[in-house]
Amino acid sequence: MSVEIALRAARVRYGPLEALHGLGLPVPAATVTVLVGRNGSGRTTALRALAGTVPLASGTVLWRGTDVTRLHAHERARRGLCFVPDLRAVYAALTVAENLELAPGDPDRALEAYPELAPLLARPAGTLSGGERRMLAVSRAALTPARVVLVDEPSLGMSPAVSSRTYALLAALAGAGAAVVLAEQRPPPGLPPGTLLHELRRGSLAFSGEAAEFTAGR
Repeated sequence: MSVEIALRAARVRYGPLEALHGLGLPVPAATVTVLVGRNGSGRTTALRALAGTVPLASGTVLWRGTDVTRLHAHERARRGLCFVPDLRAVYAALTVAENLELAPGDPDRALEAYPELAPLLARPAGTLSGGERRMLAVSRAALTPARVVLVDEPSLGMSPAVSSRTYALLAALAGAGAAVVLAEQRPPPGLPPGTLLHELRRGSLAFSGEAAEFTAGR
C-alpha cells in the first residue's frame, strides 16, 4: 500500500495553543482514511495541514516522498489536491450552476449523484440549506480529477439516505485511485472494507488501524 501524502512529526499552533502535537499520519493511495475525534481533537487541523491552509510550526508534509511543506494551498491544488472544508466550501454569491461550472468535470455527473440539486441550479448557493450546500461541495469535489481528496464532515446536514450516497461516492473516488481522507466525529456507517481509521485526542493519535477493528473494539 503506497503512501500518497503524509504528515510527519507535524505540529500546528494557533497562538499559544498547540493543536497538533508531533502528529504522524500516512495517507495511502486508493484508500478511504477516516479521522475521528471530538471537537478540539485536531482532526480538522490535520486536514488543513495536509491541504496547506494552516502552516506547520514544525514537522513536514510529504507527497509521494517529496517535501511540500512550503507549498501554498493553491500550489497543492494544482498538483491534484482537493479540499472541502466544513465551512465556506461553496461560493455563496454564485448560483448552484455557476458553482458546478467552476469544476473541470461534467456538471451532469454531479446531478446524477445528487438529483436534488437539479431544481436549485438557478439559486444562489448562499440560500441553500446546510445539507444542500454539502451536496454541492462534495459534488464539485467529485468532478475534480484529484489524487488527494480531503473532506471535513462530508454528510453534515444530510439525511441518512443522502449520506449513504455521499459515502458511496467518496469510496468510488478511492476505488479509482485517489487518497480520500474524511474528518468525522465518529465512524460513519457503510464504510468500504479496508477503510483506515485514526482516532485523534487533543492533537495526538489514540488509535490507528482498520475501521472494522476500531468499531469491533467499541
